[in-house]
Amino acid sequence: MKKNKISFETGFWAGFETGNPFKAVQAFFDFADLDYYKQNLSETVMYSYKRKVHKQDNPSDVFVLYTTFSFFIKVCYCLKKKNKKWKVTEFLRSEKVFHFSSLTKEEYENPFMVFQKAFDEITLEEFGFFLVQILEHSLSPHFGDPESDVTTPYIHLIKMLDAAELIRERGVKKIKKANQIDVVAE
Repeated sequence: MKKNKISFETGFWAGFETGNPFKAVQAFFDFADLDYYKQNLSETVMYSYKRKVHKQDNPSDVFVLYTTFSFFIKVCYCLKKKNKKWKVTEFLRSEKVFHFSSLTKEEYENPFMVFQKAFDEITLEEFGFFLVQILEHSLSPHFGDPESDVTTPYIHLIKMLDAAELIRERGVKKIKKANQIDVVAE
């Protein structure tokens, strides 16, 4: 039986399509850096609770953010499944650890744990609903609290951003059999 390859629709930000989640992560961070995503996600969530319209001068920026994050969440969902077959290479002394302050020591050593924990607690559909909620509320001039918890998905999304950036920086190794490891991307 032939497996269907998932397209992450990276053409939106990278100009090419890929079914490889590691290439999709690279394309995601080539489009914008970690700080940009964290700052814009945080601002969008904060504007969900305000009467002001977020990015009033250009609200389409919020839609672009929504689109990139919806694709990023799909990539993270696939990375959750890669935990047993892939290993992140050892940390580099030049890593900017303060960027990854949302991660625990164990998550820093094995960033794949972040995706596992996130999707054990929140489904792919719930992450999608979270994005729709913050988009709707941040672009509305009317006050209204989001109908459900936005804090938990927000925290998981920040952690997934840190974990994905860490995977991108370090690269990954494919685990073939016991004690055999091939370096795939660095």
